[in-house]
Amino acid sequence: MASFGAASEVRILMVAGGTGGHVFPALAVAEELRARAAHRGPLQPAYRIEFLGTKRPLEAQVIPGAGFPLRSVTAAGLKGMGGLRGLRNLLLLPLTALAASRLLREFQPQAVVGVGGYLAGPVMLEAALQDIPTLLIEPNAVPGFTNRALAPMVRLAALGFEPAASCYGGKARLTGLPVRAAFERIPCKPHTPPFAVLVVGGSQGSKAINDVMVQCAPILQRESEWLEVIHQTGEKDYCAVRRAYQENGVRAQVHAFIHDMPGALAAADLVVSRSGAMTVAELAAAGRAALLVPFPAAADQHQLANARSFERAGAARAILQAELSAERLMAEIRLLLGQPERLAAMERAAKSLARPGAAGRIADLVEEMVRSVS
Repeated sequence: MASFGAASEVRILMVAGGTGGHVFPALAVAEELRARAAHRGPLQPAYRIEFLGTKRPLEAQVIPGAGFPLRSVTAAGLKGMGGLRGLRNLLLLPLTALAASRLLREFQPQAVVGVGGYLAGPVMLEAALQDIPTLLIEPNAVPGFTNRALAPMVRLAALGFEPAASCYGGKARLTGLPVRAAFERIPCKPHTPPFAVLVVGGSQGSKAINDVMVQCAPILQRESEWLEVIHQTGEKDYCAVRRAYQENGVRAQVHAFIHDMPGALAAADLVVSRSGAMTVAELAAAGRAALLVPFPAAADQHQLANARSFERAGAARAILQAELSAERLMAEIRLLLGQPERLAAMERAAKSLARPGAAGRIADLVEEMVRSVS
């Protein structure tokens, strides 16, 4: 049992502003820490865990929905930004740093956990300047700009992929990327018609994938007896995609956002998706075969690195966005769904890439840091 000295509560700040790829790993760790505190009894200090985000709708729904307080600051990225937008974001940076400094003095956390992204930079820097222990969760095989810049400042780095270790030296800990426990409990699925194809472009949707699925709709009409689509579109393309499926008589469940992603993966025979770190970690935990379409503008091409890693392992097939077309995508879908034994082999390969218990290993590191200053 961990001991934290005489403190009545342990305050942890989770910095997870941005997309689901930032929010969900931090949420998995926060839930693990909360569960540990609940099992330790009244004589041990409680965890007080708060999140810091960027006022995006996903955060506002998911984090309070999981029972954690959410504070928000205004922040914006610099990587790849030019012109007036780049200048505006640069001028915003000192204001973000001031807000972060004020929040840290007010909340006085014993540890700060960040998951990269443009908000993590100023907050983790301010925490380091205030000598607050910091842990960075690095989800990608190739660390992004912010996480590389933070490498000299953080106390520890929890890695989703071993190749990232070279960036962090002795601070690196290979933990795997935390996913919600529900993904690890998804059972194998027998592959018999009618098949279900899950289409996911990330928490905000992918216009390129949505557009090609609209182009696929007339083809899917002819496949409706043996094929159903489950599609997370994001808010912007929801109406257009839904209308295309309806007009062509496609069997489809269309959602702007799928709240029960473990349930959707459990129903899926094959997944078509981007290859963000969180997405591929969930695919591995669930043991699902995939057609991965890396986002070509992702920082440092980390989505391409993730997709190639899964392809080399036999867990997925990668399709470059420049090569994506309705004909190519449907050919790949037919090929894999027509070979159930190959799908099963891909699923086993995906499962072999999973690192169950990653949230627990990262929670161990957080508690280790807290004990070091108690």
